[in-house]
Amino acid sequence: MQSVKQQQILGYFIEEAKEHLDTIEQGLVDLAATMADSERVNELFRAAHSVKGGAAMLGFDSIQRTAHHFEDCFKILKEHPVKIDQRLEDLFLKGFDTLKELIEGLQSPFGLREEDAQQAVAASEPTFRELQAYLDALKTGKSSSSKSNFLPQNASTQITTILKGMLQIFKQGDSQKGRQQLVALCNRLIQISSTSRSWVTLLQTTQRAIANPKNTYPALAPIVIKDLKQASDLLLLGQAEKIKITANLQKLLNPAAQPAPAKSTPVKSAAPAVKQQVSIPLEPRAAARTLLEVFNKSELIEIAEFLMKAIQ
Repeated sequence: MQSVKQQQILGYFIEEAKEHLDTIEQGLVDLAATMADSERVNELFRAAHSVKGGAAMLGFDSIQRTAHHFEDCFKILKEHPVKIDQRLEDLFLKGFDTLKELIEGLQSPFGLREEDAQQAVAASEPTFRELQAYLDALKTGKSSSSKSNFLPQNASTQITTILKGMLQIFKQGDSQKGRQQLVALCNRLIQISSTSRSWVTLLQTTQRAIANPKNTYPALAPIVIKDLKQASDLLLLGQAEKIKITANLQKLLNPAAQPAPAKSTPVKSAAPAVKQQVSIPLEPRAAARTLLEVFNKSELIEIAEFLMKAIQ
């Protein structure tokens, strides 16, 4: 009996949710016309709010979170009428597709599977972050002052994928091919917002640091990944003008010549001098390149003789 009752409640929710979906979709299809009628904007807000509340009561967390995103965005439209453009409409409609997909999933033979719901929500998060950031920019009037705010709809996903790719290359060990791949990935990041001067300058600076063979991977990786992640966050928030070249990245452009390790002498010392430490990659060729960068010719001969004796 309880199961039948639950099915009835679910049926009522689906029926009501689909009516709210129709209201939202009609409002989004011509968002400029909707914005001209304050009551229609209120209808959008109430529709999202109702879906959120119903989903919360039935334990559909994915639907609740997605509807909550819409509720927050519609609240901005209610309180801050903004100029509607194609990008804003596209972002709203892309987010709407997720909400519609989740609600329709409830009617499938197996219902809305938790795994599918979580995947749909995770995939939509970059869209809603971009939508929220763009609405904030429109609200403050910053979007019209800089073309750098106009990013691809999947800019966040693209940037995340590229940064993960760069991290994997760093983990593989130093190589000429790897450095070329890193430079190429920087070019892909530039293409995401080629009109943002600060973004482009940062990436061009990063490319120069990567191309400098004196900068080892252990020195490059933490600075490059951290700086690009922080800069991309600013870019996605419409605050590209705040992107700066950090002091750490600047140092990588002209790495100071490292003093050659002091040669050993037969003179005994009460306190042995602290020796300079060098990170040696596990890949043989990369290790050899590191040694060539650090030691001079006579020291390399000494190392080679020591190694030959060790392996005999």
